[in-house]
Amino acid sequence: PLVESGGGLVQSGGSLSLSCTATGLALEHYPVGWFRQAPGKGHEGVSCISVSGLTTHYADSVKGRFTISRDNAQNTVSLQMIDLKSEDTAIYYCRPLPWCQAGLHVHQALGDWGQGTQVTVSS
Repeated sequence: PLVESGGGLVQSGGSLSLSCTATGLALEHYPVGWFRQAPGKGHEGVSCISVSGLTTHYADSVKGRFTISRDNAQNTVSLQMIDLKSEDTAIYYCRPLPWCQAGLHVHQALGDWGQGTQVTVSS
């Protein structure tokens, strides 16, 4: 699994930057998706990025507030989050994908779930 980091506790309106790194996997060969799981809910697709980084997609709930990017030389994918809302509170995960397209769904994810990183937004 991939390793997620960068979560924390922030106030509503605040920002966080999450990182996804890979060991033993050449992440540069895969599109990557970010997912989240809020308390008592299933996994939700948040954003994905193509291998080149030229194609990105976002869930409607985060458009304009989240930005996904990647650094293939560093084998990392990042998720910059601004204007955070209480409904963004969740555990965030990254997973490799076979492709990046609109309507990201957890069933598209490859590999296993990592530990995730907790994001808590207080109102």
